[in-house]
Amino acid sequence: KEQARDAFAKHKIPHARGMTFYNPLTAFRFVKKVGFPVAIKPNVSGYSRGSHFPITNLREFWKAVFMVKVWWPSSIIEEYLEGKNYRVVVIKGEIMSVIQRYPPFVLGNGESTIAALIDQENGEREKMGLFPVMHAIAKNGRTRRYLKKQKLSLDSIPAEGERVHLYNKIALAPGGIVETVDKASVSPKNRDLFFKMLESFDANIFGIDVIFEKGIDQDFDAQKTIFLELNSRPFLEMHKFPRFGPRPNLESYFTRLDNIQLSDAGVF
Repeated sequence: KEQARDAFAKHKIPHARGMTFYNPLTAFRFVKKVGFPVAIKPNVSGYSRGSHFPITNLREFWKAVFMVKVWWPSSIIEEYLEGKNYRVVVIKGEIMSVIQRYPPFVLGNGESTIAALIDQENGEREKMGLFPVMHAIAKNGRTRRYLKKQKLSLDSIPAEGERVHLYNKIALAPGGIVETVDKASVSPKNRDLFFKMLESFDANIFGIDVIFEKGIDQDFDAQKTIFLELNSRPFLEMHKFPRFGPRPNLESYFTRLDNIQLSDAGVF
């Protein structure tokens, strides 16, 4: 993660201000300088494991700054942007797939409890054949605690159309949601930047994680934008099994990737 941030800076790619820390007091000085919200995560991890965000106050900060050490000795603290979270998969000369990712949520109907809405949502995921790529939303202690922060419980009845978030992380394991995005909606300037990133690192494929304040259809330099990570081995299955939007046919891309000749293929 630290290497990715350094690479973003080198290539003048917008990214979150951040730093690596071992001592919690170092992270505290960063917060005093930059302010909230921030994210704290292990320097080495994946699928948002061990990560804490958005951290909006000192109570959350001190809890996260010590809990993160369970995962890895060195940790990352960086700015956090509230916006729209995307994974963009880019191959040479083309955008392969774009998805927008959400934390797990249910939509109220004015009649059903949150517990019943979770059951309905899990049933819909099963009917759509999304398991095991997507996961069911659990009615566990984590969900109860997150609802309690919103002064809700599993017995609460949300209003018609009210969206109730059940966790803060977009990862698939806690029930995160994936929606396909029309590739044609990506602004030309953003498209060019994605290709530049691939070329700058001389890569064949990247899964680019990025947050746009307003959306991927608007130029990155006309809004707050934070590039988070570059994944050289992106998890492509989640692009094939979205909860919302059409399922893309990616087989032609897989064939192209399989045919790439790698000079260092025998190293790993």
